[in-house]
Amino acid sequence: MAQNFSEEIILENDRALLTPLNKSHYPALLDFSVNEPNLWQYSVTPASGHDQMTAYLNKALELRSAKDSYPFVVFDKLKNSIAGSTRFYDFNAHHLSVQLGYTWYGQKYQGTGLNKNCKFLLLEFAFENLKLERVEFRADKNNERSIAAMKSIGCTVEGILRSNYTLEKGRRDSIVLSILRSEWEDRVREVLWGKC
Repeated sequence: MAQNFSEEIILENDRALLTPLNKSHYPALLDFSVNEPNLWQYSVTPASGHDQMTAYLNKALELRSAKDSYPFVVFDKLKNSIAGSTRFYDFNAHHLSVQLGYTWYGQKYQGTGLNKNCKFLLLEFAFENLKLERVEFRADKNNERSIAAMKSIGCTVEGILRSNYTLEKGRRDSIVLSILRSEWEDRVREVLWGKC
């Protein structure tokens, strides 16, 4: 997968288009950053405001260059506009695993089915193109909306990592969820495809 991180990845279906995040996306993302600061209420890397969005974008691109992450910008074909961002990160070549997260969408895109389409594309790529064995997800244990979304795409809850992240104010407990290759092949792919 590290080798694939150097290549351009474009994922697409009838509803969603995921393309590599780059600096040209800054103005569109800044609009969310300035007008919807609550999107990052539970984030360990908030991007609300000019300075934080600049730092967020620069860090995402730095980690892509290091082949640790692959950030995408999400384009909603139904609404014909940029909707948010998501990424693969913490790739482990030896263990054939990756995390999927840093996902956020503007409010008008939430609950529209866009997230399920994006997750299908990302999981399909992880399991079928990259041949990974495990995709992991994490969220603030208090972020009920995000946890419900992850469960709705077929994630299994594994447990809580206590006080595992430093925040601007205090520390965070994170819930860990995952999908394994066998689960993708046996049920998740078909069920999730039916929700797209």
